[in-house]
Amino acid sequence: MKAFGRRRVVGHERPSVNMLIVRVAMAASAIVGIAYLAIAVVVGIVASSNLTTEVDQHLDQALNVAASLGQPSGLPDAGGQGGPGFDPTRQDPRALPVLLWKVNPDGTATVQGLNYLTLPVEDRSVTAPVTASIDGVTYRIAGRVVGSSRLVVGQSMAGVSQTESTLIVAELGIGCTLLIFVFLGSLVVGRRVALPIERARQRQLEFTADASHELRTPLSVIEATATLALARERDAAWDKSAFGRIDGELKRTRRLVDDMLWLARFDSTGMAPKAEPVDLRVLAAQTADRFHAVAETRGQTLDVRPGSTEADAIVSAPPDWLDRLVGVLLDNACRYSPPGGSVTVAVIGEGRRVRLTVNDSGPGIPEAERGRVFDRFHRASEAPGGAGLGLAIADAIVRATDGRWHIGTSPAGGASISVSWPLSTSGRRDPHPAE
Repeated sequence: MKAFGRRRVVGHERPSVNMLIVRVAMAASAIVGIAYLAIAVVVGIVASSNLTTEVDQHLDQALNVAASLGQPSGLPDAGGQGGPGFDPTRQDPRALPVLLWKVNPDGTATVQGLNYLTLPVEDRSVTAPVTASIDGVTYRIAGRVVGSSRLVVGQSMAGVSQTESTLIVAELGIGCTLLIFVFLGSLVVGRRVALPIERARQRQLEFTADASHELRTPLSVIEATATLALARERDAAWDKSAFGRIDGELKRTRRLVDDMLWLARFDSTGMAPKAEPVDLRVLAAQTADRFHAVAETRGQTLDVRPGSTEADAIVSAPPDWLDRLVGVLLDNACRYSPPGGSVTVAVIGEGRRVRLTVNDSGPGIPEAERGRVFDRFHRASEAPGGAGLGLAIADAIVRATDGRWHIGTSPAGGASISVSWPLSTSGRRDPHPAE
């Protein structure tokens, strides 16, 4: 059957593809990181604003309570709290829920309750809530006029700062984790997306390189023969031989170009022409009839076995594609079967499917090579004729028509290649009951 060979691998572009995937993953991570940073900043600002508003509300409530106790002059000072031996300087004012000052008409400020901190002069006239630094600590303070004096209350912002710090740490942790997942996820998705594209690109490069190699040989023969013919005296016998070589190489080139154009059209469209109900037995017999002359010139026998005539053999596919498929299988079978060998074609119904099988008596297909049998330009034999595109075309036809391949060993010891298709739902002579 088809010849096999070592395929040239074009892999020098692979690192650039990996680098591109990494760059895309980094770009995606950067975009997500910027978006997350913007959201985190907004969340931090909103949270800080809400916490500050709560403190302001607490200060307003404290002012209401302090004003309801009476005139500021009647409020006790620090010395009147805590009993004998009480030292307010040993108390941490940041632990107090609210600090209270009384600002006298002369501008002096006296501490109230357990508070011992001195209210800065610039903050003694405060009314609306503001943020101030008192004794190196940040406070939120507010004031209100009560009688001839003013009450000023303050609350430490340590709790707010701690909450903000906790929020920032949590956002950093979540952000780092998110970026790691985005980067790794982008790598995985990028590799999955890029892999088919890279394979297609590699196949295109490989196809171009192999096509150039296959075309170079016949063109070199034609050029050399024509050059010799022009350089020597006319000799009818030599000229006939030269023209024969040129004719053979031109036919080989034409077949190669036709195969490449067919594959190029299939790759660009990926769609089969309109399918029709086709009797596979009739088509196989007609195609085999054309190859009887080929088999006879090589001393081979070509037999068509009809299989079970009661079973349907109607499949839905483009007739010209199926004809080309059977032609490829028969051409390979005849080419690689030895003189005096045999080739058989059989069409057999198998329940809801129908199978076409071509057996030959050639060298067969080794188990290790069967996975690459449909690779383009893949050859392992120096047998003349063919460029390694026949079974690639056949594989494209089978895949496009919902067929299934099976490669094995024929009873004669050669290759056995089968293709099965589901029976067509239209054009069946005797529908089978559901199985």
